[in-house]
Amino acid sequence: MKIRGIFTPNIVPFGRDGGINEHELRRLTSWLIDKGIHGLYPNGSTGEFIRLSYEERQRVVRIMASENRGRVPILAGAAEANVDLVLKACHAYADLGCAAVSLTGPYYYKVSQESIEHYFREIAAKSPIDILLYNIPQFSNEIGIPVVERLALDCPRIIGIKDSSRDFPRFVTLLARIKPQRPDFVVFTGTEEILFPSLMMGGDGGTIASSSVIPEVILKLFADYQAGNYAECRRVQLKIQELIGAMFAAGNFPEGFRAAVALRGFDPGPARFPLSPHEAAQLEEAKGKLACILGDCGYAEAAKECELRRARTAAPVSRAEVEQIVRAVITKIRT
Repeated sequence: MKIRGIFTPNIVPFGRDGGINEHELRRLTSWLIDKGIHGLYPNGSTGEFIRLSYEERQRVVRIMASENRGRVPILAGAAEANVDLVLKACHAYADLGCAAVSLTGPYYYKVSQESIEHYFREIAAKSPIDILLYNIPQFSNEIGIPVVERLALDCPRIIGIKDSSRDFPRFVTLLARIKPQRPDFVVFTGTEEILFPSLMMGGDGGTIASSSVIPEVILKLFADYQAGNYAECRRVQLKIQELIGAMFAAGNFPEGFRAAVALRGFDPGPARFPLSPHEAAQLEEAKGKLACILGDCGYAEAAKECELRRARTAAPVSRAEVEQIVRAVITKIRT
């Protein structure tokens, strides 16, 4: 299955006991597929892979692969702390029928570009499954463009890169340096605020977290791009910026995205990472804003939640104001 288009990095719903809520994860997986997303992306940043145990990461992919039943390709996050665990995950996900795995640069320790290149070459030589590099320098070692170029040209097992650096010039440079030499090399954006510009420059799609909330809108943007409806793409890209910003601003990532998924009818459960009382209050306030933004976009359940929250926060009417209203009504009736 080809890695192209819109892949959804899903949240992981948790039960009241803090464990993975398999029922909700299956329900969310099927809902996304039914909405038409082009691929699933478990164990990404939105799925909080770093907050899951190795066994839980395996279980997430196993549940989603079982629910998927081969309907769409799965790009499974396989970032682990060392080469042996990465290869163990690669074998497990290959056995589950995943199309490819996504690998960040080594994290926690700062290492040289030479070491990063050697790391990926060793994994590529031994992996039973295709690899999509995942550049996210905010949280792991950056994979420099010269390293990406050499890996792309020397390692057939490395089929592409997802760039979440939020650096558009870097994204364009990747396209300019690699695509002419290897046209089939996949270049995904992981920054949804620049999805349309990245497509216009020749990108192949992206792992777009907001597609777990508004899959219809993100898929329409991609379809309009393919159809050449660029004015509509621009309109939609600008329209969704407010929602994306509100989700990122809602306290600890990815709580804003989890809250937005809840507004589409799912139960994300409690946060895996504890929130302070102030952060919990901030998130609650953000939920109201998200409900109103989604409501304005035409999502009925979110609109209803927006109205309920506005009603709860409306200033109470005082006794004096009630008496004044009653006197005014009585006077009007008498005259």
